[in-house]
Amino acid sequence: MIDDYFREIASLIDTEACIQGASMAYDKRTPHIGFLRGSLYFSDGSVLHLREYVRVQNTVERYMYVYPYQDREGILVFRYDNSPHFPHLSTFPHHKHDGSEAKVINSTQPHLKRVLEEIRPLLKLK
Repeated sequence: MIDDYFREIASLIDTEACIQGASMAYDKRTPHIGFLRGSLYFSDGSVLHLREYVRVQNTVERYMYVYPYQDREGILVFRYDNSPHFPHLSTFPHHKHDGSEAKVINSTQPHLKRVLEEIRPLLKLK
């Protein structure tokens, strides 16, 4: 059920020590389909914006997702998404923008937990 998935995401955000604040919205469309969006603010001033349009039945299927992570100046560090605009990639439509819009690489569909694990070592704590 989508409510369980929303609770899982909220719990993940609440238990991540490096997140200093969050602004999230959860929109239940049906018992199994929902949309979530928000921003996670980290201790070094960086931010992860996220959007997912997801169906949860036997498995979690993300119809649409985007996870852009920006440093404190708003410069893109990386972005995962499944917009279907790089058909030459072997993981199409899943891909990662690495550092700039010009560098796009293969990627599997990430879970928010994996994205947060990737961010942790990048944090520049003072």
